[in-house]
Amino acid sequence: MNEYKLGNSAYLRSFVVWRHPLSEYQRANQQLDRLIYRLAQAPNAPPGEVSTLSPLSQPLLARTTKTPVGLLKIHMKRILMLMSWCTLYYCAGCSEAKEAKEEQIKLLVTSPLAKDTTITKEYVAQIHSVQHIELRALEKGYLQKIYVDEGQFVKEGQLMFQIMPLIYQAELKKSQAEANYVGLEYQNTKKLADTNIVSKNELALAQAKFDKAKAEVALAQTHLQFTTIKAPFSGYMDHFQGRLGSLVDEGDLLTTLSDNSKIWVYYNVPEAEYLNYKQHAKASDKAEKVKLRMANNEVFQQPGLVQTIEADFNNETGNIAFRATFPNPEGLLRNGETGSVLMTVPLNNALLIPQKATFENLEKKYVFVVDKSNVVHQQEVTIGSEMPDLYVIKSGLAANDKILLEGLRKVKDGDKISFDYKDPKAVIAHLKVYSE
Repeated sequence: MNEYKLGNSAYLRSFVVWRHPLSEYQRANQQLDRLIYRLAQAPNAPPGEVSTLSPLSQPLLARTTKTPVGLLKIHMKRILMLMSWCTLYYCAGCSEAKEAKEEQIKLLVTSPLAKDTTITKEYVAQIHSVQHIELRALEKGYLQKIYVDEGQFVKEGQLMFQIMPLIYQAELKKSQAEANYVGLEYQNTKKLADTNIVSKNELALAQAKFDKAKAEVALAQTHLQFTTIKAPFSGYMDHFQGRLGSLVDEGDLLTTLSDNSKIWVYYNVPEAEYLNYKQHAKASDKAEKVKLRMANNEVFQQPGLVQTIEADFNNETGNIAFRATFPNPEGLLRNGETGSVLMTVPLNNALLIPQKATFENLEKKYVFVVDKSNVVHQQEVTIGSEMPDLYVIKSGLAANDKILLEGLRKVKDGDKISFDYKDPKAVIAHLKVYSE
C-alpha cells in the first residue's frame, strides 16, 4: 500500500514537472493514463492487479499485458488511434466534397453586345389645341339668349349668344334717318350747284355731311351685329362664364372655344439631347416622327411630327421647347391635357446587357464579372438608358467582359464556377425575362 501511494505521488510529481508542449496524441495518452489510474484506485480492486508505477520516465501504469488494467489500456489506446485516423479521413473527405461542390456549380455566362441601336426617350408634355380662344362680349347689355350648351361641338358661323339688341336697333334707325335727311340736302345742293346757284364748296360740304351720315349708319349696324356672337371656327365649347339674363359689360368673358382637329404638343429637351437630335435630323432631311403617351399610359394611335423648336434655351432649366403636331380626327385629345412624348434617339456602338444579368444594392446596379480563373466578382455598372428587357451601359463594363446571366442568387463574390458561354446575340434574341 505504501508502494502504491509512493507511485501515486511520483506520478503527480512527474506530471507537474513535464513542461514541454505535447502533441494532441500525447495529451490524449496522458488523459487516458489518468483515467486508468483512477480505475486502478477503486476500493474493490484485487491486490496485485496494479503494476508497479514508474515515477519519472514511464507512464503511470505498468506496460504489462498480463493484468486486466494493462489490457484495458492497450485496447483503449488502439481505439483512440482508430478514432483519430477516422477524424482525419472525415475532414479530408469534407474538404474534397467542398471542392467538388464548387466545381459542380455550372451557370450560364454571356458578354455585353456592342451594336448601333435606337432608344426611346420620354419627355413630359403639355397638350394644346391648334386654336383655343376666349369669346368675349363686344357690347354692353343683358345676355338675352344662349343657343348652345357647355361642351358642345359648334360649327363655324353657328349662333351662340345674343345680347339684348333694342338699344342698338334704335341707334341704327336713328342713324339711318339722319343719313336720309343729309342725303336729301346733298341732292338739293347738287342741283343748285349744277345751275351755278351755289358754289362748289357748298356742294363739297354737303357731300361730306352725307358721307358722315352713311358712316354713322354703318357703325350702328356694326354695334347691332356685335350683339349676336357666332362661332369663328368649328370647335368645342367650354363652360359658361355668364348666365342667361346676366348683365355683361364690353370685354367680359363668356366662354372659350377650342379647335381640336389638330393638337400641338409642347415638351422640353435638354441641351445635349437637342444637339444629338439636330445632328440626326440634318442627316435625314425628314421631320422627326414622335408618339404620344396619354395619361392612361396608352399610346395615341396617330403619330406626330416635330415642326417647331423655340429660339432660345431656358437658362434656369437648360432646356429648349419642342412642338409636335398631332392629327386628332376623333377629337380624343383636348386642350390642357398632359402626357409624355416618346421620341426615338439613335445610339452608335451602344453596349447592351440583359436586365436580368443585373442586381441592385443600395440603389446601385451591379453585375457578376467572371475572370480568367472562372471566379466571379461583383462589379458596379452605370445605366445610360433603359430598353425593354435591356440596359444600355454607360460605364463599368467592356465588350469583352464575361458576365453571369443566370443564377445570380446562387453565388457570391469570390466563388469559383464552371459555366456555359452563350453568344450575346442569341441571348438578346430570345430575351423574355426581366432582371432579378
